Amino acid sequence: MSRYSKARFLRSAGSCAAFGDDSGREVAIAGRSNSGKSSALNAIVRQRNLARTSATPGRTQAVNLFELTPGRRLADLPGYGHARVPRSVQEAWRRLMDDYFSGRGSLVGLLLVVDARRGFQESDETMLSFAAARGLVSQVLLSKADKLGRAEAKQTLASARAALGARAGAQLFSAESGEGVEAAQRWIEATLAGHVKTPGDP
Repeated sequence: MSRYSKARFLRSAGSCAAFGDDSGREVAIAGRSNSGKSSALNAIVRQRNLARTSATPGRTQAVNLFELTPGRRLADLPGYGHARVPRSVQEAWRRLMDDYFSGRGSLVGLLLVVDARRGFQESDETMLSFAAARGLVSQVLLSKADKLGRAEAKQTLASARAALGARAGAQLFSAESGEGVEAAQRWIEATLAGHVKTPGDP
């Protein structure tokens, strides 16, 4: 049985007032559109359709909240960085992120999904800045690692860790092959338990 077999959708919130219960502890999962964020979330909770991908990437501007266990949640943040999203939608995303990161007292960590084949983009750095401003611990999942050869994956991981420095830990991840799923689960559990005090690898 999955350790998150009872994970369930709570609500979709488009404003600070709609976020709901702010007790307990919460980890946010974020990533660019098409980074594999929804697939990563589904792989972590081992439920195929808990998080659904949007038919129009980048246009769903809401925070989707999931309960893992009582008082422990994942917050699926709206995807970002899609080239065809209007400026007004980009501004709405930034306002929502400002509200979420500044006002969510239960928020304790950020899980950032980055396509291993494309590396860090400016919008990913923005997410890390949001986390740093709150003093959150962060972990980067280099997703779709199964698309890389072994040597390329190793080099990609080393480059990511060098670029991140002390700001966040990094690991290879593949929702397809299952690589890194258990490590991501351990990081989430340790963060929700308050055991991850500084950025680092699981």
